[in-house]
Amino acid sequence: MRIGLLTEGGYPYVSGEAGLWCDRLVRGLEHHEFDVYALSRSEREEDGGWVPLPPQVGRVRTAPLWESVDDGIVHGRRARRRFAECYGELATALCTAAPGDPARRSEARSSEARGSEARGSDGGPEGQSALEADRFASALYGLAELARDEGGLPTALRSETAVRALERACRAPGAHRSAREARVPDLLAVAARLERALRPLSLDWYEDDDLGSVDLCHAASGGTGALPGLLARHFCDVPLLVTEYGVRLRTHYLTEPDSSPAIRSLLAAFHGRLATETYRRAAVVTPGNTHTRRWQERCGADRAKLRTVHPGMDAAPFAEAGESPGCADPQTLVWVGRVEPAKDLVSLLHAFAEVRRAEPGSRLRIVGAPSGPEGVAYLAHCKGLAAQLFPDEADGPHAVGRNPVSFEETGGPELPSRADAYASGALVVLSSVVEGFPTALVEAMFCSRATVSTDVGAVVEAIGGTGLVVPPRNPRALAEACVALLRDPERRERLGAAARARALELFTVEQNITAFHGIYLEILSRTPVRRVVLDDTGEPLPFGVPAEAHVPGRWSDATARVAARGGPGAVRTGPGWATDGGPVRATAPVSAAEGASR
Repeated sequence: MRIGLLTEGGYPYVSGEAGLWCDRLVRGLEHHEFDVYALSRSEREEDGGWVPLPPQVGRVRTAPLWESVDDGIVHGRRARRRFAECYGELATALCTAAPGDPARRSEARSSEARGSEARGSDGGPEGQSALEADRFASALYGLAELARDEGGLPTALRSETAVRALERACRAPGAHRSAREARVPDLLAVAARLERALRPLSLDWYEDDDLGSVDLCHAASGGTGALPGLLARHFCDVPLLVTEYGVRLRTHYLTEPDSSPAIRSLLAAFHGRLATETYRRAAVVTPGNTHTRRWQERCGADRAKLRTVHPGMDAAPFAEAGESPGCADPQTLVWVGRVEPAKDLVSLLHAFAEVRRAEPGSRLRIVGAPSGPEGVAYLAHCKGLAAQLFPDEADGPHAVGRNPVSFEETGGPELPSRADAYASGALVVLSSVVEGFPTALVEAMFCSRATVSTDVGAVVEAIGGTGLVVPPRNPRALAEACVALLRDPERRERLGAAARARALELFTVEQNITAFHGIYLEILSRTPVRRVVLDDTGEPLPFGVPAEAHVPGRWSDATARVAARGGPGAVRTGPGWATDGGPVRATAPVSAAEGASR
């Protein structure tokens, strides 16, 4: 089958967030064909280049979200009127108070005090929420159709018409409190951010020889990255699969705390509405863990569509450490990760102070590089705190003193790799206050290391019963758990062995690829046939594509033609590996499930 892989700030770029698991997925499904549609977030990301692409990647199309775009399109009166109507509806959907918003509850109480009639079932919170979701979807697809008819909308989305539509929606009755407080600079900032988020509407990816020719769209994230999949479903009836290993809506809530409440509120409303529409239209949604699944259900995802697929990680680099757990220093604790405030290394240092009082010979190795300027400042603060809590100690009067806490990075002679970092200690610690999927913990589990972690994100789901879990921001509890395992080597060994077995069962690349392959087949088995196979006379050919057409080999009949939705003029040949000819452009193969149905 042909898969349209949709990414934002990820694969195929070298510095992409989700590049690693996407690359493993594409390489693992070598009998399928992939077209990659990538949205880039920065010039630096594009300058970094692409990862080497395997032969099953037939085409890569990219579009930037970071640069200013001047399409030079001048819309006529009718197009401007259509835009004003659709954008006004979109803005109204963003400004209308949500069912749980305090402003709506207070207004409802005031209405009841004035003796208003009780609302019916269609006027309740659920009905109102569905109405706003439909309004958002109608406006979104209306803008998409206008962009398709007119050749793009970037200029219109930044125009005065867009800003005035936002202002009217914010001042209208029923708008939530934060929207009513928006000022002109806030409206200009929101309009600019919405233009970037809606830029996929103006792309030329939604024709029958582009995303219309794939059997399935697989979005590697939600948010703007899934928007091309929504439009491919709207214009071409292509089924959509959405995978999220981190929720974009949650990320938005945690970023840009310096923005005004009006900006944060309106953008949060947009991302929330977009997430709801994405989950509603997707054939299947695959969260990476239960923590992400709860966010998706909160945003309206149907539980019947949810399939948890854990991230696939390469266990091979950690095999040597995992098979020889006894070589670790029994008095050393290890922390591995990106240095940033969310990791709460301050609590870890205070906890280690109590560990040192109970076990004077213990050491703590903090292994990781800072993340951005904020991480650099946080690392300097942690080093200063460590120097205050733990003065340098020497074994004798003529020995050089050293601090029991060390700050290191991998790549040097002492710690060439992350596996060497985990192998250097008997116990791995995680002290985060915010965490998605704990990759570092799973790597430690591959290394047969017992762990002590804070109860955040998907930590409990990842480790199961193979490690100790304590509340976040509780140095005393963290210290007590560490001391308990440092004093009980047999328990550490049992937990480490169980952790490795669990990681090999749940979190390997092989289980990830197998799960997605099964989901691809499940979606296609429930998807109506979108193409017709024609004979030489242009008539439909019954059983024209046998099931074995998608088995690697020279099985297909080169005379058979596949017509896409464009009709008999849109001629496609079979997939390149199933024909006698060379590579073909924009193939539109028919899946084995579709061929069998005929």
